Amino acid sequence: MIGAPEIRPRTPEVVRDRDALSAIRDRMPGPVAVVMTMGALHDGHAALLRQARARAASVIATIFVNPLQFGPAEDLGRYPRTLPADLDVCAREQVDLVFAPTVEAMYPTGQPEVRVQPGPRGEILEGAFRPGFFSGVLTVVSKLLHLTRPDVTFFGEKDYQQLMMVRQMVTDLSMDVEVVGVPIVREPDGLALSSRNAYLSADERKVALALSAALKAGVRAGSAGGDAVLAAARKVLADVSTVDVDYCELTDPALGPPPQSGPARLLIAAKVGSTRLIDNMAVTLGPER
Repeated sequence: MIGAPEIRPRTPEVVRDRDALSAIRDRMPGPVAVVMTMGALHDGHAALLRQARARAASVIATIFVNPLQFGPAEDLGRYPRTLPADLDVCAREQVDLVFAPTVEAMYPTGQPEVRVQPGPRGEILEGAFRPGFFSGVLTVVSKLLHLTRPDVTFFGEKDYQQLMMVRQMVTDLSMDVEVVGVPIVREPDGLALSSRNAYLSADERKVALALSAALKAGVRAGSAGGDAVLAAARKVLADVSTVDVDYCELTDPALGPPPQSGPARLLIAAKVGSTRLIDNMAVTLGPER
């Protein structure tokens, strides 16, 4: 029996400046997909790149630790920077081009005076705990969309609010690109993959499982309604004294108020030790039909 052909790694072109990016982008066959990352790539990023490879003739990955989305007390300085390993992941996932700009290439005039304002949905959840975060995210995403000119872009559902904000920006600003969400990739024990998991000690990693356990408890309580979902999830978190919860909230799929019944989203952010983690799951409210 003949097996599937072996997929060999493809050495992507790597560019650091905008002129080189533009020259290569001009000759790329379409459709073109882009996956935006801050590096420290893991299997969750690989899933995004595989989705892009399946949809597009040409795939661009961007690797850029964006200073605009870090607050004064956040972890910009210690955020993992692993470009050689990241390029290995890109090669395995058949990426054609990696754009890994310097800060000066992305912001040649320094801190931009004009930024994308996220609106009301950028002020809740992550936005409430990280002022200015979504302005920084949407500003760099907007710039990267203009620079890479993709037909389609892929974002992970782990950063669910970010995915919703990018979709809203693309709609409101009439950007001609499709935004595709990709389901969360988890470890076998349920921990959502994140570049920040590298900060966790072995003991903290065990504690971090409380986030996915709380989400699962909330999902199981969905048939009893929204209040029961939140009560079940918050009880799991309250029982683990070393988890410092920022929020555990229920919304509709577009981050509005939760419905009485039907699809909803349960979102959690919490600190485990000095590491801040986020996670979420889809929930169905009301009795099963």
